[in-house]
Amino acid sequence: MKENVIKEVAWVGSDYVPGKINGVILTFHGLGGGSKGALGTEEMEWAAKGGLVVFPYYGPWAWMNRQARAMIDELVDALYLKHGLSDDVPLICVGGSMGGQGSLLYTRYAKRPVRACYANCPVCDLEYHFHERPDLPPTVRHAMGYPDDMQPMLTEHSPLQQVSAMPDIPYLIIHGGKDTAVNKQHHSDKLVAAMRARKMKVEYIEVPGMGHCGPLPLNVVNRSIEFITAAMGQH
Repeated sequence: MKENVIKEVAWVGSDYVPGKINGVILTFHGLGGGSKGALGTEEMEWAAKGGLVVFPYYGPWAWMNRQARAMIDELVDALYLKHGLSDDVPLICVGGSMGGQGSLLYTRYAKRPVRACYANCPVCDLEYHFHERPDLPPTVRHAMGYPDDMQPMLTEHSPLQQVSAMPDIPYLIIHGGKDTAVNKQHHSDKLVAAMRARKMKVEYIEVPGMGHCGPLPLNVVNRSIEFITAAMGQH
């Protein structure tokens, strides 16, 4: 990917990093998301610690499909080259809802190893989610190329079905107990149980009164900031 193409396939928060880049943070949006114009509260804190926040334009219905993963692989290589970053500079994934699924799934398939992964109210079982809401089947079929037999594609794109192949790195997963869009019991609870069965390094924050992806309590916001800055070696 040429340097001049980067800005056409991603929003890059280089203007927010005051000095040395200590990590590249891929932030993945939820279903129906699009462009980005500024950083959120957590992202501002990460940037202040040297985190280069990158918002890939992978499409509102992508579900981290093969095309999205290939584009992001190229984008990451181009960013490391453009900014003269060594392989020691950590690559970190974050996201919520479909972006949480994307964060977990890209971590599993990424060409360049991911150092840490943070997912808020993530879709973990795409097979269950496919019929969890009536608006979802068209988006998943669009992402997967409209196959008649969806089962192989749902397995490939479900973090729950990919746990055995996920890297053993630090994970932070947050889910609200009142989430009616992505049911906690069918998604994060099952994923975390499977990860813990593998003895993976997963921290699970359950927020009983929270709906879908927020509002996050202050202590949880602070923990997410600490988790990412620690992954960059900036305690």
